[in-house]
Amino acid sequence: MQKKRTKTKAKTITITLNGDVIKCDGSGMSVTALLEREGLAKKKVAVAINGQFIPRSAYDEHTVKDEDEIDIVAPMQGG
Repeated sequence: MQKKRTKTKAKTITITLNGDVIKCDGSGMSVTALLEREGLAKKKVAVAINGQFIPRSAYDEHTVKDEDEIDIVAPMQGG
């Protein structure tokens, strides 16, 4: 007898990304995965979550959570 497979729906979370409220799959998404999703994985950026700077070395381990406020900024040249 085969067991019925039920699809488990991925949990959707709501985050604020650079001031915009967005919904995304929240099943353990790392900062690295978020940057990939936003097309910023290969760019030099700084990330702050809830006002706390996240070191690049922690991007893989740091998990994005529901209602996080995330700022992604890129350095600007000028003078």
